[in-house]
Amino acid sequence: MHQFAAPLIVLAAGQDEFDPNDVTPGVAGFVLTILVMVAVVFIGIDMVRRVRRVNYRAEVRAQIEAEQQAAAAAEAGDVDGEAVDGGSARGGASGPASGSDASGTEGSGPGEPTR
Repeated sequence: MHQFAAPLIVLAAGQDEFDPNDVTPGVAGFVLTILVMVAVVFIGIDMVRRVRRVNYRAEVRAQIEAEQQAAAAAEAGDVDGEAVDGGSARGGASGPASGSDASGTEGSGPGEPTR
């Protein structure tokens, strides 16, 4: 590694004066830095917008799935109520108060086990 650094040191030692204009970015560097900064701001704004959109869609999707599961559970409950109640779509007598007898067993219908 020292064999590569030695010629650079000799070249640097041969230079008497340091010119700061040779090492500064100048106007082009300033403009390029501003453009990069503006691009980063726009990309950040776009990213925030997309993340919010993805989160909103996930919330809506979860809400729709919960509603579908609730509807399926209610439908399954109505189907069970139809079989027990003899075809009643509302399931009027399937509640615990109306189907209970004095011993605390629910549903005294034929073929229904006691609980």
